[in-house]
Amino acid sequence: MSVPGPLAERALILAPLGRDSQVAQMLLKEAGFAGDICPNLSHLCSELNRGAGLVLVAAEALLGPDLETLLVYLEQQPAWSDLPIVLLTHHGGPENNPSARFGAQLGNVTFLERPFHPATLISLVTTALRGRRRQYDARDRLIDLSNSEMRLQTTLETLEQQVEERTAQLRHNEEALRQSQKMEAVGQLTGGIAHDFNNMLTGIIGSLELLRRRLARGRTEDLDSLIDLGVTSANRAASLTHRLLAFSRRQSLDSKAVDMNALVTSMSELLKRSINESIQLDMQLNDSLWVAEADPNQLESALLNLVLNARDAMPDGGKLVVQTANEQLDAAYTSAYNNLAPGDYVVLIVTDNGCGMPQSVINRAFDPFYTTKPIGQGTGLGLSMIYGFSKQSNGHVTIDSEPDQGTTVKLYLPRFRGEPLPDTATDAQQLPYAREGETVLIVEDDPAVRVLVSAVLGELGYAFVEAADADSAVPILDSAQRIDLLISDVGLPGMNGRQLAEIGRQYRPNLKVLFITGYAEHAAVRGGFLDPGMQMITKPFTFDLLTAKVRDMIRD
Repeated sequence: MSVPGPLAERALILAPLGRDSQVAQMLLKEAGFAGDICPNLSHLCSELNRGAGLVLVAAEALLGPDLETLLVYLEQQPAWSDLPIVLLTHHGGPENNPSARFGAQLGNVTFLERPFHPATLISLVTTALRGRRRQYDARDRLIDLSNSEMRLQTTLETLEQQVEERTAQLRHNEEALRQSQKMEAVGQLTGGIAHDFNNMLTGIIGSLELLRRRLARGRTEDLDSLIDLGVTSANRAASLTHRLLAFSRRQSLDSKAVDMNALVTSMSELLKRSINESIQLDMQLNDSLWVAEADPNQLESALLNLVLNARDAMPDGGKLVVQTANEQLDAAYTSAYNNLAPGDYVVLIVTDNGCGMPQSVINRAFDPFYTTKPIGQGTGLGLSMIYGFSKQSNGHVTIDSEPDQGTTVKLYLPRFRGEPLPDTATDAQQLPYAREGETVLIVEDDPAVRVLVSAVLGELGYAFVEAADADSAVPILDSAQRIDLLISDVGLPGMNGRQLAEIGRQYRPNLKVLFITGYAEHAAVRGGFLDPGMQMITKPFTFDLLTAKVRDMIRD
């Protein structure tokens, strides 16, 4: 791997007013970093072509006529490059900070408010250069890969023509087979999802249409059943999207202490309604069961999926057994599986005496989109969702089955170590009305979600301020506006919600943050994503949950 030269890691400094340039250069030099002062934006753009590790630029310098040259340079960076920019800002509103206008255009930008502490500057520069070195490493890997491909191509060209033709034919056949399998999987997925979503949308749209007709005629009786129908269909749609995220291990898990026996018992009525009358349900719960560590909502979904699969395997009736057990897995067992550690596990076991599966089906049972059911009767995401959930929870899942002998599925979840948290469920009868002056900043790029959240909080007496993206929210956070809580979508355009929260806490160190997310790859494990004073709820959420979270966080 090549080492970047001195020009590639230097800092280009542009701060035309006062002694900011000289001070920054001196601090960088004392910390062992090279820094060159640029007199104007045109000179900075010229120096960029020679190489730079980062740019340290004052906000007022961006007001010059050469800004477009800088923006074009940033836009035309190679794929591996994302030049770090430290933007020196003034304390105050948007009128003093052109960064509010140019932040999104500059790309990889970090804000540093003047007067700055030397340690803060050096920390930002160190982080920026560390990221820049990774970019250079990526560039070198791309070059190595390109060179390797060229060497491989040269080698292939020296082989006999017959070998080339045979290799090309084999590759063509392999690609054709892969494409055929891919299209089959996509067709299975789209067919199942289209069928399910069309049914769900029919329930949602139909109930809303009937509501509108009845209200137009002044008929207000029996509206609850129509509302329940629409909400049920919408919840089914939400469940399907969660299953898609689950098998990809991109769902946001809220792992906590779970009493699996209590969870299974609470679902008994739902499970009985989900199976045929010809199927006998037998609960065999271990009286000395350990406490498990898992996301209870995802565990409920996994249990329901296993029961539904067992039901489908017994069309003529049979016996379905749901068990719980304690089990210790030793190193000899766990060594055969990636990311499975020896130790204590709480096991959920679902057994049926249905049609069973041959080994060829078992081998593919956890594959996403794979199903033995006809199109429209399953997306093939049930078992793959359970597999993804178990792995993301540091657990394990197994299938034991034979044709005509039934099937047993075991879901292993780690034993909880620590003191269980008390149940903090909110009493739905106690609405979280706001105290006078309590204000929430709502940052959400989807207008519909933003309007609904604002309306619900407004009805409860909360004052609120809205922003469609992080760039619009930063000036609000950097102002005298009272903000008791920041509610932010994680997946914002440009700067994401987590980055916004970091900047917000620079202005307001005690800022409380409630994240809302439909999909957030880096927020998949909440414990590694949330700092103290931060919480998260997953879309779609009930407004009871939202308002309860708002009240608890503001008054905590």
